[in-house]
Amino acid sequence: MNEIICPNCKKAFKVDEAGFADILKQVRDHQFEEELENRLKLADKDKDSAVKLTEATVTNSFQKELARKDKELTELKAKSDAELAEKLSKKEIDIAEMKSKIQNSETEKKLAVSDATKEIEKERNDLANDLKNKETEKELLEKSLNVKHVAELKTKDDIIKMRDDEIALRKDMKLKLSTKMIGETLEQHCEAEFNKLRATGFQNAYFEKDNDARSGSKGDFIYRETDEAGNEIISIMFEMKNEGDETASKKRNEDFLKELDKDRSEKNCEYAVLVTLLEAESELYNSGIVDVSHKFDKMYVVRPQFFIPIITLLRNAAMNSMEYKAELSLIRNQNMDITNFEEKINTFKEGFARNYDLASRKFKTAIDEIDKTITHLQKTKDALLSSENNLRLANNKADGLTIKKLTHENPTMKKKFDELKDNNE
Repeated sequence: MNEIICPNCKKAFKVDEAGFADILKQVRDHQFEEELENRLKLADKDKDSAVKLTEATVTNSFQKELARKDKELTELKAKSDAELAEKLSKKEIDIAEMKSKIQNSETEKKLAVSDATKEIEKERNDLANDLKNKETEKELLEKSLNVKHVAELKTKDDIIKMRDDEIALRKDMKLKLSTKMIGETLEQHCEAEFNKLRATGFQNAYFEKDNDARSGSKGDFIYRETDEAGNEIISIMFEMKNEGDETASKKRNEDFLKELDKDRSEKNCEYAVLVTLLEAESELYNSGIVDVSHKFDKMYVVRPQFFIPIITLLRNAAMNSMEYKAELSLIRNQNMDITNFEEKINTFKEGFARNYDLASRKFKTAIDEIDKTITHLQKTKDALLSSENNLRLANNKADGLTIKKLTHENPTMKKKFDELKDNNE
């Protein structure tokens, strides 16, 4: 922002950069017009001076030439008539030539003046066109500034009107509170306002004080509403804070939001609403229904005059979403049935797999034992076969054992067997 002092009233006022640039442009346009006018005047003066100087120069040169020629004519008068006549004819020719030159120089002078005048006129026309364009730009700028100024004035008027409406609302609210809240607490006021509409607008609604303090804290009122089938449509935990409440020692609304959210969760309420008269000068809370869901989910702060409207708004929104809630509940039940069916199948699969695993392990153990038995029997068979072979060999050896073989190359045994044979005979 730039501060400018008015040269007439000597008062200072501030303008932004755009306004300052507009003022500076207007000053420059004015200087440009003055400079253009001065340049046009100087161009006219230069043109007149050039014309006069050219005329004076040509006139002087011709006067000098005529004087010189007159002098020569005077000198020639003393000479002979023939020479004089001859020279006179020559001089007349020269004079005619000089006149022709003078006429030509006059023509050239006029042409030069015309060219200079055309150039100056062209420059003047260009400057005039530039001036006209500048004037057009200035008019357009003035129009845009006027439109902008009108829009700014309208915006300021709207802001002033909003301020006035807000002040009137604040005064009306204080007047109503001062008349209605005398001799009754904020809780009694809200309960009375609700009971006025209970029979007509809230026939299936439950609105009673929260007396359950088992968790160490409790809210002020609980609002619940169900449909004909007993399905809950909406539930709201209310907390009322008055300037005269002993618990409102801190005098700030934010100090009660955390406890209200805790009470809402413990009592299974969907929404939480703080009805408050604290921070009476706060523009935020005096503006209407304040959504504080960015701090605590589904929570609002309202003045007492918005107690019924907040219930109506939340109730209408819940009614509109009942169809979707019913569909969601049906889908959730279907998903639950599918989940239970899948769980049963998975339980059966797990039990079957476990029994199969046990049976498989027992079967494998039995097969291993059979394999061990087969191996043991095979070893026994091999041992028996080996014994049979040894017995066969022993039998063969026994069958091949004769007295002749025993006494072969054994004279003593041969003698004994011969004697034994003889005794038997």
